[in-house]
Amino acid sequence: MVTEWQLAERCLSGRGYYIRARAVDHCIQDFLLKTQSHPRTQILSLGAGFDSLYFRLKDIGLLHHTVVYEVDFPSVACQKATLIKRMKELSALVGDTGGEELGVITFSGEDYKLLGVDLSELSELERALEEAGLDNGIPTLFIAEVVLTYMENSRSDALIQWAAEHFSQACFLLYEQMHPEDPFGRVMQQHFSQLNSVLHSLAQYPDCEAQQRRFFEKGWTECSVMDMNEFFTCCIPEDEQQRVQALEPFDEYEGMEPSWTPLLSNMTVPHHDETVRMAGSITAAVCAMHSEISGLRRYGHHSVLIKPNVILTTGGFGEEDGQHCRMRNFHVLIKHAGYWKAGCVKKENPDKRWDERLYHTVSCLSNSLALVVGGRTSPSSAGLGMLWLKFPETCNASDPNDITVELVSLQPAAEPAALRWRHSTTEVIFKGEKYLFLYGGRSAMEPVLGDWYFLHAQDLSCTVIPVEGPVPESRHSHSACSWKGGVLIAGGLGAAEQPLGSVFFLRELEHGFQWQAVETHPPLIPRYSHTAHVHDGKLLLVGGVWFHSSSVPGITVIDLMTGLCLDYTINVEHLEWPLMLHNHSSVFLPNEKELLLIGGGGNCFSFGTHLNPEPVLLSLSNILTSH
Repeated sequence: MVTEWQLAERCLSGRGYYIRARAVDHCIQDFLLKTQSHPRTQILSLGAGFDSLYFRLKDIGLLHHTVVYEVDFPSVACQKATLIKRMKELSALVGDTGGEELGVITFSGEDYKLLGVDLSELSELERALEEAGLDNGIPTLFIAEVVLTYMENSRSDALIQWAAEHFSQACFLLYEQMHPEDPFGRVMQQHFSQLNSVLHSLAQYPDCEAQQRRFFEKGWTECSVMDMNEFFTCCIPEDEQQRVQALEPFDEYEGMEPSWTPLLSNMTVPHHDETVRMAGSITAAVCAMHSEISGLRRYGHHSVLIKPNVILTTGGFGEEDGQHCRMRNFHVLIKHAGYWKAGCVKKENPDKRWDERLYHTVSCLSNSLALVVGGRTSPSSAGLGMLWLKFPETCNASDPNDITVELVSLQPAAEPAALRWRHSTTEVIFKGEKYLFLYGGRSAMEPVLGDWYFLHAQDLSCTVIPVEGPVPESRHSHSACSWKGGVLIAGGLGAAEQPLGSVFFLRELEHGFQWQAVETHPPLIPRYSHTAHVHDGKLLLVGGVWFHSSSVPGITVIDLMTGLCLDYTINVEHLEWPLMLHNHSSVFLPNEKELLLIGGGGNCFSFGTHLNPEPVLLSLSNILTSH
């Protein structure tokens, strides 16, 4: 039996490994294409393991004048040689081996040599390659795919320098981990630490710039970098992208961060990088609590103020009763006497199905009534509909155990509009009447939606209200905030699975609404899976995911009058764990000018699931005053 979080991790890992394989193949075929006029070329795969590179290239006829050399530990090379000899299909591709292999050469064919050598022993490697026939005078492609990082830096640096000095026509393809200090990188390091497997190069060469300097200092004259998200968008045909996206249910967009990057020396690829200029930093502090809060370790949930200093958190995926699962219980945070208390909400009708949904919205329509819209269980299932949450008009606002909720199903005419997730539901005002503006998201059938509905707040009837102006690009995982009777939409993930940097204001007119683009300067860095709030004419964007930058999103403040856009980092030195600011929820406390961050995290490729363990408090008084 495969649980949902295992399935999500498998989907994310599957797509990640697919893109990695396509990227490496792309670079190899680029080398073969550019050197096809040469009478002889060669490929040297370092730490090849059980990679089938040679057999794939030979099978499709791309090795007319190319010899492939593979190197790995003697034990690995011997196992691979035995496997090749046992499989007639593989042996047939290699052809006549010319007799028994001797010494470090465990398998030898006319255009394939398999060597058992320790890469860290450079002199032995050089002797073995010379014995196998490697020619330093012809075009050579070196491949090191997640290999050099396991070697001591002095030895891997020496190998890179040796390749530059001894081969006059060479390219070096390096695929390695990057950004060890961002939240994803810290989780990744914890994973390898538990395996007792040190990633040596990460400390000395933590980012693209450091790796490029490394290659330049070791004698290489050109160096280009491309992250995996950029490769998927720029180098894989659109029809193939669509095929991959449709293969299996996928809803782990936050795991697509580019912490794995191929770096190529003496090979040209397009390169895109955005340097983010930070206006300052905000210190993160663990929220002062008076009670246990294990139920808030979750992501894909929603948190909302239901009364002053009372925050309700529903849904999501997290830790409950010692297991990872879709969250069944509701949790509440209550601020009293300067401290927050956490508790589990009592359900008046515990048998009523909540459907344990993720990526839904909750809109508080009064002190005693909130509306849940949409959400999902599995990404392959239809979205969920609407649900009322009813609270007592009066309750003890100092004790979490006194908060109760009643779940009430409803089937209004607008129900089909709610069958979505990763959408937004925002209160707007038209002609003095209150409406909920339901916008964007995705569904089981549509990977991204761009439609909208106006739901009358009293009866949830779907009302047709004219909307004019340029229609925003379809999106999900965006943010939406009420402002001046309308709604501000910012960021999100578009139809091509690319982050969006646009901001739109749906402005109330006498006869309807109008979309208006909000220009920012400098332009807003595209992002998704963030949260947002409006305070005193300023739009606050909190966390999220962006591409092409070595930093992670913190707080962005946009002045809605001037368009000035400033980015602030979040200083996490006082936190003992990685702070993943995506799939989180946030509540702005206007009197204190503080942000309370609840939950967040997600699947981290094949390294497991990370959940932010405690709520975090950010004081924004300084930046809101100075902005």
